[in-house]
Amino acid sequence: MTARPAPGRQGPGRTLGEPIAICGPSGDWSRVRADLDRHGAAVLFARQADWRPDRAGLPRLRGLLGHDWGRYLGLTHPQVRTRFAASRVLLKFAAAAALGGVRPESVELGYGLTGRPCLRGYDGVQVSLSHTDGLLLVGLATGGAIGVDAEPNDRVLYGPGLGRHLCTPYELERVEALPLAERNPAVLRLWTLKEAYSKALGLGLRFRFTDFGFCPDGAPGDVLRPDGTPATVGRWAFHTLSLGNRYTLAVAVGDAGFGRTTDLAAGTALDGGIVDAVVEALGEDEREAVDADGW
Repeated sequence: MTARPAPGRQGPGRTLGEPIAICGPSGDWSRVRADLDRHGAAVLFARQADWRPDRAGLPRLRGLLGHDWGRYLGLTHPQVRTRFAASRVLLKFAAAAALGGVRPESVELGYGLTGRPCLRGYDGVQVSLSHTDGLLLVGLATGGAIGVDAEPNDRVLYGPGLGRHLCTPYELERVEALPLAERNPAVLRLWTLKEAYSKALGLGLRFRFTDFGFCPDGAPGDVLRPDGTPATVGRWAFHTLSLGNRYTLAVAVGDAGFGRTTDLAAGTALDGGIVDAVVEALGEDEREAVDADGW
């Protein structure tokens, strides 16, 4: 699938490369570091069907999931378990590519109170994760937080109750002024932008979507107050893209004000004790398994 900016919907500020298609663990990961070096952010996407680490065997999967192994075992629905394993392992492969010199199983994920993922032992690279309708989406950023979201283009969000649940008064007025055929795509972009921004803040759905907004019919630019006035001038960059005419993607990248992290080498980025402990826990059998199969 090919990604392209949604017409008139790419915001100013930090640039973003085209989302990186990853077809499996043996894919080309070189663009991850290249995009982080150039843009300070990288976005990857994959089909869930191409990411089935559960087929690698339980010992190998346990090594790849690490601390998430217990959560994986606690999931009873087969499709949910498959998606959980695929998304976490994809995120670990992406983080390992960003850090360089480490194996995916040496990367451990932690979670905030709202479920926002992070890299244990290292906060120089911020991460975000989204999945929908067979699509997996991963975002990485240096020098600030990142949030990503994806929705199928055929999802219907425009309808009664927008002002109660999703849109600010300013957004609702602008949406209703659009031609009828453009209203649902506009609301879909608003939804993905709000999801991405709230994920980047680590608030999830605790941040009421009627308390902040974006421009529905122009470049997202800044976060807007309910009356349409700017609220975050210059502190965030937002991008919306269309992926293969099937999905709408949104990316929110913040600026922490400390500049980008330039040293991502594993030897200096990750806490050495954490890496050593994880590698020792995996054991020699897991080291050999990495060379013996695609996982």
